[in-house]
Amino acid sequence: MHDIHIVGGGLAGSEAAWQLAEAGFKVRLSEMRGSGERTPAHQTDHLAELVCSNSFRSDDATSNAVGLLHQEMRELGSLIMREADRHRVPAGSALAVDRDGYSAGVTAAIENHPNVTLVRERVDALPEGPAILATGPLTAASLAEAIGGATGAEALAFFDALAPIVHHESIDMDVAWKASRWDKGEADYINCPMDKEQYLAFHAGLVEGEKTPAHQTDDLAELVCSNSFRSDDATSNAVGLLHQEMREL
Repeated sequence: MHDIHIVGGGLAGSEAAWQLAEAGFKVRLSEMRGSGERTPAHQTDHLAELVCSNSFRSDDATSNAVGLLHQEMRELGSLIMREADRHRVPAGSALAVDRDGYSAGVTAAIENHPNVTLVRERVDALPEGPAILATGPLTAASLAEAIGGATGAEALAFFDALAPIVHHESIDMDVAWKASRWDKGEADYINCPMDKEQYLAFHAGLVEGEKTPAHQTDDLAELVCSNSFRSDDATSNAVGLLHQEMREL
């Protein structure tokens, strides 16, 4: 028997399971991966797998809202933050982690908690009784339909950006240099200067290079979250300046 059923073992589901278990509740945590099924984005069966960036953004609690949230989570006994601190890698003032060690650490903590029962199964319908649905944007179609039927919403989703992978040995360090972001922390980031011609060649290489085929769930042109491209002020905002540079290209 359990007090609450959590569906989805990502960051949110794992943290919710941990907090409830620590508070004395019996938790059933259902995760599809490990049952013979896997989403198009995941590569392992570990809980809290980071499928995009390994960065949790700024860890500066004195001048950044994200860093302050990190500190508040630590003070509340967050499993997500505990394992992030244990598997931290150099990233200046940002909090970045060894993604494999991180997800393995979260998985071990959940599996070994006496109040959590981890079940490797796909859930296709809304659970009865108290439940948390934390399945993210790659929710199975059947469960997504059940959620839509209960909420009246056709689709709710968020997809993060994908960053190109650059092999270190392909970078000419006689030209590039290492520095911190915003002059905070250690010099953990490689900066590659480009003039216009070099940038256009880099862009062409990305566009014409090897691609991963789009999956059925992918719609690369659809704005599935906000319809905002953030600030368009090219005089005082980096995002707005990028907008202007893209227009000129």
